[in-house]
Amino acid sequence: MILVIETATAACSVALIEGDTVIAFAHDVVGRGHAERLIPMIASLPGGGRADQIIAGCGPGSFTGVRVGIAAARGLALAWHIPACGYSTHALVAARAFADDQDLGEVTVAMEAGHGQMFIQSYGSAPFGPLDTLVSLPPEAAVHYSVRAHVAGSAATKLIDVTGQGKIVDAPVDARNYVHLPLALCALPLTPIYGRGPDAKPLT
Repeated sequence: MILVIETATAACSVALIEGDTVIAFAHDVVGRGHAERLIPMIASLPGGGRADQIIAGCGPGSFTGVRVGIAAARGLALAWHIPACGYSTHALVAARAFADDQDLGEVTVAMEAGHGQMFIQSYGSAPFGPLDTLVSLPPEAAVHYSVRAHVAGSAATKLIDVTGQGKIVDAPVDARNYVHLPLALCALPLTPIYGRGPDAKPLT
């Protein structure tokens, strides 16, 4: 049994998964309330969410949300004496897009990054994997990005408006989408993928 935790976006989402089957889940769009909602959501799952392994989204996304999810995964893994690892939230979105449309060969995932920027990365379906490096771009720079035919994610409309390329694919961020991820993309260390540098600058 695997406990999946996803907190990188406005959604707070958890799921208990065995093989390709979602045993139970909880999903709520909470905005900034991940810290208050996550542990009660896990506790509401059968057996209090107890699993043999924990896999958590490492971002990129909300700095606070990512840290909350990873901290919970680390703490529970330590308490339950089970392994824990992570995955990229962009990969999770791409996996859902490919699962919904098996003829979809490539997809660009664009997520809101704050300060008007977008986290952007493209994926291919055969074999499943990234086609380029994750970048965080403002609109004036994103106009030069090589957008694929289909675009998914919270900033999909923004990227299409900026570049004039791509068609929107609906692929919400949800812990249940883990069932579509290849195992090779679910073995990241439990460290945040921030996608860009910190907003705060050191004093000089």
